[in-house]
Amino acid sequence: MSHKITVRQLIHQLQTVDPDLPAYLAIKPDWPHTHYVGRIVEVPGPNGAVYLAENGQEGVLPPEVRTELGWADV
Repeated sequence: MSHKITVRQLIHQLQTVDPDLPAYLAIKPDWPHTHYVGRIVEVPGPNGAVYLAENGQEGVLPPEVRTELGWADV
């Protein structure tokens, strides 16, 4: 997967999962914790972007998620 994805690509990926499940951020393979998604900020314009803020930490990322992300051996 490319380092950059568009909002359209993100929406497409999210449409393939159960919409009633909670959404988290998986960050830092060497310290794999589950993080809450916070505010979403749009910077408009030709060099604009959308930013998803981290909003705290819940706990350790489950082993099956680390395996799926390829972080099991990190």
